[in-house]
Amino acid sequence: MNGIELSRAYYLQFGEPMLKRDFPALYPRLAAAKVGEGSDCFGFDDALSRDHDFEAGFLLLAPDDTDRKTLFALERAYAALPQEFMGVRRPKMAPPGGRRCGVFTVSEFYLRETGHPTPPADDTAFYAIPDYALAAATNGAVFYDGTGDFTARREGFSRLPGAVRATRLAAALIAAGQSGQYNYARCVGHGEEGAAQLAITDFVKSCLQICFLLEEKHPPFYKWVFRALRALPRFSDLAEPLSFLLTSENSAALVPHKAGIVEDVALRFSDALRKEGLSNVESPDLERHAYAVKDTVPKDSPLSRLSVFG
Repeated sequence: MNGIELSRAYYLQFGEPMLKRDFPALYPRLAAAKVGEGSDCFGFDDALSRDHDFEAGFLLLAPDDTDRKTLFALERAYAALPQEFMGVRRPKMAPPGGRRCGVFTVSEFYLRETGHPTPPADDTAFYAIPDYALAAATNGAVFYDGTGDFTARREGFSRLPGAVRATRLAAALIAAGQSGQYNYARCVGHGEEGAAQLAITDFVKSCLQICFLLEEKHPPFYKWVFRALRALPRFSDLAEPLSFLLTSENSAALVPHKAGIVEDVALRFSDALRKEGLSNVESPDLERHAYAVKDTVPKDSPLSRLSVFG
């Protein structure tokens, strides 16, 4: 049983009955979820990741207009729930649940994760929210949402506005083209092995971002990005070659093979961009695709005034 399943079972067995019994008038306006920071919220937890911040807790989300007295009562009720469930003990934290579980208003949760209580309507503000923050705000599972407010905001943060997506995609494409298709082999030729490794690392990082942008998903914190990549429908098969680029040496025997992988990946992206109508460039040159994608940003968006590098 992973962390999400554990938390759901704990909520259904103890949380929901308590809320219905002790807060009958407020219960229809509450939400409960396992969402946020931590491998368990992504469903990636294992025995190793249970050495910290792992518990059978849940987020208890109150409407924004809830008064402090009621919030305090909810915190006390949450703290009084069983301290052990299915062999897992809840750690003692103040407030109960710490940063990852316990009682928050809906706006408090999203403000903590993204810096915004609601999905910003302004492209520039949305563009400034880091990928990992958006992933943490929209992962996991919602167990109950009486009004649908928490879920509606969650859906608003789940997808990037078109201008934001195109701007990020263009920046990732030009970075991948310059680091992988142009500079990697040149660094090797100059005998700059360290620089070559930096180039291939930057290429892989940019490729990971491209994969998630094309799938319209938010990549998680780097520790879990390859795990998440293996779950992407169209690009899961790129996990192995991209990992190989990072972990193999830049020897004379391997450089041509690694350069071939770079071009194969670039070809995959160029095909995907053309199929989606984001670029009409026939070449697998990712730099050329970057400019084509940047041209799709609407002129009335402030992001259109940014350079292709973002």
